[in-house]
Amino acid sequence: MRAEDAGSDQPVAGGPRAARARSLLFVPLLALAGASAAQENSPPMSAIDWLSDSVAVPAPEDSAPAGGTAPDGASPQLPASALLPGVEPTAPLPGLAPLDPVAVAPLDTPAASLDGIGILSPAVTGLPAGLWGVARPRDVARRIRAERPEMLPALQALVQTILLAELDPPRGPGGDGREVFLARVDKLLEMGALEPANALLERAPRDDPQIIRRHFDVALLLGEEQPLCDVLVASPQLSPTYQARIFCLARAGNWDGAALLFGTGTALDLISDDEADLLARFLDPELFEGEPPLDIPLNPTPLTFRMYEAIGQAIPTQGLPLAFAHSDLRPNIGWKARVEAGERLARTGAVSDNQLYGLYTERRAAASGGVWDRVAAVQTLESALQAGDRAATAEALPALWAALAEARVEVPISRILGAQLADMKLEGAAGAIAFHMALLSDEYEAQAVQAKPETQQDRLLVAVARGLVRAGPTDDARARAVVEGFTADGAPPRLATLIDGDRLGEAILRAITLLSEGTSGDFDQVTDALAL
Repeated sequence: MRAEDAGSDQPVAGGPRAARARSLLFVPLLALAGASAAQENSPPMSAIDWLSDSVAVPAPEDSAPAGGTAPDGASPQLPASALLPGVEPTAPLPGLAPLDPVAVAPLDTPAASLDGIGILSPAVTGLPAGLWGVARPRDVARRIRAERPEMLPALQALVQTILLAELDPPRGPGGDGREVFLARVDKLLEMGALEPANALLERAPRDDPQIIRRHFDVALLLGEEQPLCDVLVASPQLSPTYQARIFCLARAGNWDGAALLFGTGTALDLISDDEADLLARFLDPELFEGEPPLDIPLNPTPLTFRMYEAIGQAIPTQGLPLAFAHSDLRPNIGWKARVEAGERLARTGAVSDNQLYGLYTERRAAASGGVWDRVAAVQTLESALQAGDRAATAEALPALWAALAEARVEVPISRILGAQLADMKLEGAAGAIAFHMALLSDEYEAQAVQAKPETQQDRLLVAVARGLVRAGPTDDARARAVVEGFTADGAPPRLATLIDGDRLGEAILRAITLLSEGTSGDFDQVTDALAL
């Protein structure tokens, strides 16, 4: 592509809306080449399967024999006729409040539809309130769950915006008024975005077992479980399982009630042997001093994870689902573990740029290799910047860029340092790195205006950043895919049907998937995604 074609003054159609699209999609263009290898061997993850059985969903009447397995693998609940000797069937178990009347409302009433809950208004997101249109809730939920946790950073930002947006529920048939809401929460949990997920759950009613189950686990991983424990203790209609009741009673200081429930559950075989061993140590660790440690479970739930931590056998979070990494961000955890957790979460946008940068610069590295090399590279560059030393900055920048690329956290650090580095007018290899980091920052458009690109690829990047892309000849398949996407006349056929059918939200989700998958080499998908 010729320089004059890339830098033509013909703007991309769409005005302000196109400008917003560029701000969301520009980052993937610079990262297209590097993303291919990172995502090629990353199959899409299924729906999360690590939730605690803290709340049992009641089974349909007569659907299972007495004493059978509870739905979804939850622990069976204690039959009313099998309570402790001397305890009337209608009496609450120790430490539990009497059953409150349960309010009932049809699920098709607006107040009962959780799918419309959000924390970002249309005025903030720019998304129309009717984004889902006539889509079926099941289809929307399926497309949300199909998105990968790790994708290009700009796409992650767009996905999180959609997940947190306050939108009208899908108007299509089917669904129970919460299907899309649960899919949104589950995707946030899969991405490790616990705080946003918690904010959504805070707006939902606390009388739905599926909501409380997720809210309780988020609270456990954030270390803020006491308010949810109070809800479980005070609301037996939610059918909290024995493990959750015992944990919550103990957390509230009601050790006698917790011990009584533990004895009852084990006597009636309602607590497995492994769970019983863990609960026994959780309730009275002094009895097991000198005993060998418990075996570490391969797939712990958040409740199991927290109880292992309480007995002094903290489970390493490497290899666990991303949401567990938040527990390593607490100040009582070692610095190395906190930096590694910050990097894992930064790759899905689950921590802020400043959080990651703060972890890198917290103190001086005491070792070398791996994460310590990245810490040293960031701190070396920061010292050069603070001193205003252009030569030292130019010398430190290549090592920093290589270290960040190894951890796949170039974008968060570029958003902090990119504009400042570009203003130093560095030359050579350091100047090229500073230029790319500036384009990955939030000030990409202003930086592109003053840039003087020298290569064909850089001219294309500047053209995209400024919204001045024109079609032109090029031998680079990736560049051609980008140019054709931004200069397309309309939506591609594979997405036009969804748009014409008033299913714009599904079309956007599909386009996100196409762009994520297209970086592996199917550039037709990249073109169609950018065209939408």
